[in-house]
Amino acid sequence: MKRFFLKKYCQGLFVCAMALCVSASFTACGIEDEDEPQQEQPENPETPEEPEQPVAPEQPERPPLPITIPSFAKGADVSWLTQLEAEGMKYFNEKGVEEECMSLLKNDYDVNSIRLRVWVNPTDGYNNIADVMKKARRAAELGLSLMIDFHFSDTWADPGNQTVPKAWAGLKPADMADAIKQHVTEMMTALANEEIAPAWVQIGNETSQGMLFESGKMKDQDAGEFPRYLNAGYDAVKAISPETKVIVHLPNGHDSGLYRWFFDLVNKNGGKYDIIGMSLYPESDTWPVQTLEEQVDKCMANINDMKARYGKEVMLCEIGFHYTRGTEAYRVIRRIIDERDFETLNGIFYWEPEAPAHYNGGYDKGCVENGRFNDALKAFRPTR
Repeated sequence: MKRFFLKKYCQGLFVCAMALCVSASFTACGIEDEDEPQQEQPENPETPEEPEQPVAPEQPERPPLPITIPSFAKGADVSWLTQLEAEGMKYFNEKGVEEECMSLLKNDYDVNSIRLRVWVNPTDGYNNIADVMKKARRAAELGLSLMIDFHFSDTWADPGNQTVPKAWAGLKPADMADAIKQHVTEMMTALANEEIAPAWVQIGNETSQGMLFESGKMKDQDAGEFPRYLNAGYDAVKAISPETKVIVHLPNGHDSGLYRWFFDLVNKNGGKYDIIGMSLYPESDTWPVQTLEEQVDKCMANINDMKARYGKEVMLCEIGFHYTRGTEAYRVIRRIIDERDFETLNGIFYWEPEAPAHYNGGYDKGCVENGRFNDALKAFRPTR
């Protein structure tokens, strides 16, 4: 009997020992007793907030640059100047002293404004944006007002030649308008970056039949895409320099019928502009003197008609005479200045007066002989 109880007792000890071992093993393995109280976990643990990243301050919009607009522009288009200087051309004042051309025009002839043409991708680089900037800086340093003349071509644009720039060939009208916007914006931004604000900007040059042919060509009562192209340039100018005045420029300032047809059609189709620009090239070597006077009479009548009909200011963006006709040029320009309506005609620009005779394949309407200017620009001097 003792053996029986002893045996049972030993078996009991063994079972207890095994139970203790198993319990210890479960605890070591992380298995908790079901009866052990559980720690409550938060139902929606929150992710720690990341520190806020610093926000870059907004760049303030550049305020419009101040613009110097003279009461009457006595101007010169000197777009050939950098090319002429590279070819060795020099200029001399009335005392025979060599002087930089723009400075001479300002000091000796009371010129207060400079006009510069812009080509898109000219083959020789002259008149591209970089070249225009060289001349614009000089004008600004002298305190001269500036007119920018966009041709929207790689070369000359005039009534019979409005060739699309090579890089724009084949563009659809919407894309062409965008190319105009980008080109104008690039030029205007380059000027603004150096705190130069042009007083005037021409959208197109002598656009009596439109520009960027064929899509921008005007005919009869069809304005083509010209109003769209004009407005693309206008908006691009105003986006950068709201106070700059936009000019639409036509040739033959004496031709009232041309101007009425053109601006009636442009206005009908929503074209935007501030000033009507004209060219006038009267010549007594091809017309009798009285006909030259008649041409001037017709031009002045047309100037007044444009103001009355459209409520727009007018500017003679180009005028020129044969280099041997300096006295005649003086007389005509002086007459226009003296007889003008002060609220209508806002300026006259002589076209390339710095060009010597026969320049660029035969141009003879400059004012220079042997580096000295003739009498034509003396018309800009104050009368005493």
